Amino acid sequence: MDCHEPFWQSRRTLTPPKGRGFLLHTKSEIIARKDRELEQLREENRLLRLKVDALVRRVFGGGQSEKLFGDQLSMFEDQTPGQSEACVELPTETQALKKARKRQPRRPRYPEDLPVIEDILDPEPVKANPSLYRHIGEEVSEQLDYEPGRFLLRRQIRRTWVKRNAPDAAPITAVLPPKLLDRGLLAPGLLAHIVVGKYADHLPLYRQEQIFKQRYDVHLGRNTLCRAVELVANWLQPVTRRMFEDQLAGGYVQLDETPVRYLAPGQGRTPKGYLWVSNAPRGDTVFHWAAGRGYAQLQRWLPADFNCIIQTDEYKPYNKLASDFGCKAHAHCWAHVRRRFYQALEAGEHLVRNRWILHQIGLLYLIEKKLREQETTPVLRAAVRSWQSRPILDRLFTALEQMLESGRYKPKSLTGTAIAYALRQRDGLQVYVKHGQVEIDNNLIENAIRPAALGRKNWLFIGDEDAGWRSAVIYTILQSCKTHGIDPYSYLKDVLERLPHMKIQEIGQVTPAAWSKAKSIKRAS
Repeated sequence: MDCHEPFWQSRRTLTPPKGRGFLLHTKSEIIARKDRELEQLREENRLLRLKVDALVRRVFGGGQSEKLFGDQLSMFEDQTPGQSEACVELPTETQALKKARKRQPRRPRYPEDLPVIEDILDPEPVKANPSLYRHIGEEVSEQLDYEPGRFLLRRQIRRTWVKRNAPDAAPITAVLPPKLLDRGLLAPGLLAHIVVGKYADHLPLYRQEQIFKQRYDVHLGRNTLCRAVELVANWLQPVTRRMFEDQLAGGYVQLDETPVRYLAPGQGRTPKGYLWVSNAPRGDTVFHWAAGRGYAQLQRWLPADFNCIIQTDEYKPYNKLASDFGCKAHAHCWAHVRRRFYQALEAGEHLVRNRWILHQIGLLYLIEKKLREQETTPVLRAAVRSWQSRPILDRLFTALEQMLESGRYKPKSLTGTAIAYALRQRDGLQVYVKHGQVEIDNNLIENAIRPAALGRKNWLFIGDEDAGWRSAVIYTILQSCKTHGIDPYSYLKDVLERLPHMKIQEIGQVTPAAWSKAKSIKRAS
């Protein structure tokens, strides 16, 4: 380039400027574009910080509690987004929420029928010459003690007999009772202990192997323990199948899933499988194993004539399930909605609006709490919800629509995503009002999944893809035992002793629900 040549005539310049105004206009556009980019980066940075803060609170803070305390409730302002932000008096329901909960009576620390071992302690002078003393009273002190479990050999001796008056007749011997496994070493009591140890107490089999060896000098290899779990699962599978049939007969199930890793030999990794869960509120919880999370895996364990009311989260295969199978209704979960607005409130976004929304959702839950305390029937629940919950829902969704139309809430913000999430599921969130048997949320099934989530932190993965069904069967039994308030060890020991003698038509007598009912009748009589 010639030093005397104007810069706009250089080959590097594609279009010559048309004056000073062109440069100013270009600079203003560049600045505006940079400002927009900077604002986007700031918003992205803010959202990432919120996610990091939420993760830190979950790991190091108070967990995932979403409780609103009295001082937070006092800041509620009963207003819709279009009204002024003047403070108003709280409704009666909110006042009820602010009251301190009544102190629950203290539960006894141990059952009254606990075995008692008495140690009588006398003074040394009395021991030396008891005839000189007369007993006039006593002082009693108690301590709760524990004796570790013990192994024992259960030996069955079948004696052989011959008739006295017929010495040439063939001798007779008692028939060996049916067993879970012919020539099996492990008795039902030990099998129940191994299963409860792994799936309820979250002790991996290799730890149980070490405990048996170090504390009791009993050597049971890990392969033996694995075969014991498989044996128990095989015998309990018809029981869980009957439980699932009874569950579907009720016409309403909650569905969810949780991931579990499993070994895949030769692949050098642990693929992700899933325990799908179906739950009947205040009834049985049934786990189903599948190697994936897609719609095809969901179809594998559902019957072809499935036609129940389902309650799920927003996962797409559940929506496809509701349409393809023609389900009576598809309810969604208010706990998921509340969680999103609570996260927005915790992050400091739009405090007044988010408090108002959480207050409205709290009123819905207060109605449900009263219905549970009164143990109302589904018909009465539907009537009360239509009378009390319906106006709250109409008010809440009207406010959410106004908030969305106002444009004041950024779509990618926590509040914006919470609003979109609630409006997207509007129909499903109102199903519970019409159907009295449907719960307001999916919390019951999420609570049922927690033991499996806790267990996988200890045993890490399932042995292989074909072994996943065993965990599903055993989790089904143990979680249902917990629901019905029965000791899983006592149940498993009794059922494993009875199953070899039973016919398939009698399986309904040993489900956790039937077993618990039979025990209650026996105690009452």
